Formats: sequence, structure tokens, C-alpha cells
Amino acid sequence: MTEKVTNELIYSVLQSIQSDVSDLKFDVRDLKVRMTLVEEHMGHSIIGVSGVNARLDRLNEQVERIEKRIGLVETK
Repeated sequence: MTEKVTNELIYSVLQSIQSDVSDLKFDVRDLKVRMTLVEEHMGHSIIGVSGVNARLDRLNEQVERIEKRIGLVETK
């Protein structure tokens, strides 16, 4: 059974499509905000890890100096 294509039918289909596109726009906008938050969080995490690495490097140097002073390691 086929339906006759009328202006009213086309209009109702276009309204449905317009509603779907509007929902998609809202969802994409929400995803963009979420993605920005994830990127910011990752950036802060990288900075934090970098700080920890710097502190570990300083601790390693201090331990090496202590080992040399108390004679646990042969100096070159």
C-alpha cells in the first residue's frame, strides 16, 4: 500500500528531520564540552607526573651523593 506524497507529508518528514538534527547538535555540543574537560584533566596529570619525575631525579642524586660519602660506592 503506497501513500500519496503530499506537501503535508513532506513537511512532517522535514519537521522530524529538523528535530533529529537539533538533538544531534545538542549532543555534539555536550560531547565537545566533555572532551575539553578530559583534555584539561590529561594536561594537569602530565604536569603532575613531570613534577614527580623531577623530585625523583633530585632524590636519586641525593642518594648517590650519600652513598659516595659513606663509601658504599666506588668513586671514579
